[in-house]
Amino acid sequence: MTLAEFFSCSLLAFGPPLVMFAFTIANDPIRIIIMIAAAFGWLVSFLISSLIWYAVVPLRSYLAFGMVFAIIIQEGFRYGMYLLLRGTEAGLKVISENQEVGNNKLEMAYVSGLGFGTMSGAFALVNVLADSLGPGSLGLHGGTEYFFVTSAAMTLCMTLLNTFWSVIFFSGLDNKNYLKILWVVGSHFFVSGLSLLNKKELYIATILPSYVILIITAVIAFRCAGGTKQGLLQSFTGRT
Repeated sequence: MTLAEFFSCSLLAFGPPLVMFAFTIANDPIRIIIMIAAAFGWLVSFLISSLIWYAVVPLRSYLAFGMVFAIIIQEGFRYGMYLLLRGTEAGLKVISENQEVGNNKLEMAYVSGLGFGTMSGAFALVNVLADSLGPGSLGLHGGTEYFFVTSAAMTLCMTLLNTFWSVIFFSGLDNKNYLKILWVVGSHFFVSGLSLLNKKELYIATILPSYVILIITAVIAFRCAGGTKQGLLQSFTGRT
């Protein structure tokens, strides 16, 4: 049972991002490099926020304190990725075999966002997946059998949100539409704050609002990327 739990939660959390990577990034070396750079950027932001949390001894027991600094620093690194990619667009086009790299301004936002989200998801779930392999049984000592699947579902949500947030964030900076940036930062704080309810095992109160935010964010990102209802229908029907 523990092995089935491990694989089901792994596929739930990382299956969609893996498919996105395989179909949209894996065939382009430049995109792979950008995704890795973004993942490394998230890793550095996590390290910095951990150092701040460790340095402020009186507040170590307050999880919300660490969360606030982590979000601020992550969004700072998202802005840093924006500056880096916008400053190297011409150079990437020269060295890339794909001459269309950079033609779509939000293409690199999507790639870097997926890198951000994948690294975030890996850190959030790896230890949980390791525990799911046992030894032990779910539900002992007052625990709930929904912990692992909830963790996997929230990991998927945050991975996809980071992808969409980067698209909206880059679009907001390009067009000087700061309401988009406000949505990214505000929804990041909101969804991360909801995760604090997991300590009380209020999983429904965490998952449902988080996925509502995910759907809204996906729609905004779709519109930012120039998507239309007609184009979406054509992508499903295969018509041009």
